[in-house]
Amino acid sequence: MSRFFNEDGTVVPVTLIEAGPATVIETKNKEKHGYESVKIGFGIKKKLNKAEAGQLKDLPKLRHIKEFKKVAGDFKRGDNFDVSVFNIGDILKISGITKGKGFQGVVKRHGFHGMPASHGHHHVLRHGGSIGQRFPQHTLKGMRMAGRMGGERLSVRGLKVVFVDKETNTLAVKGAVPGRKNTLLEIVKI
Repeated sequence: MSRFFNEDGTVVPVTLIEAGPATVIETKNKEKHGYESVKIGFGIKKKLNKAEAGQLKDLPKLRHIKEFKKVAGDFKRGDNFDVSVFNIGDILKISGITKGKGFQGVVKRHGFHGMPASHGHHHVLRHGGSIGQRFPQHTLKGMRMAGRMGGERLSVRGLKVVFVDKETNTLAVKGAVPGRKNTLLEIVKI
């Protein structure tokens, strides 16, 4: 994350994203495949296995490949698009994998308050407490308990484009996006 200064001097917190260039690998249509989609690739890889090499015959060695259904526009194999498809003021939906926090307790994972620090509660300050009742004699699904936290797909909607740098393919978006540094993100205009 960084910050950006508006013309009036106000500071805007932004996230800098490298957005492109992305290459169109394949287009699917309703007549031949039964649905419409575009498969694109991003990033460069050193080595490809045989399946990837066959798919990317005349294209660069692309690292990340993703298929997007119901995409508006006319694309052909080999088309490139970069950060120039975004304009200042566009509203985006950005999806990615959140930071993994490992195994966490109920206080951090679900915001439980824990037990009181007095009145006989000795070593149970951050415990979850009761998890059920007598019937149906098993733990119900969805019970909020300790467990693995983070590492899930998350979408953040309503992020506004503040700055577009076409030379370095950098996009500055107001606010925070999911994931750690160098995480792969999916950016969609809404």
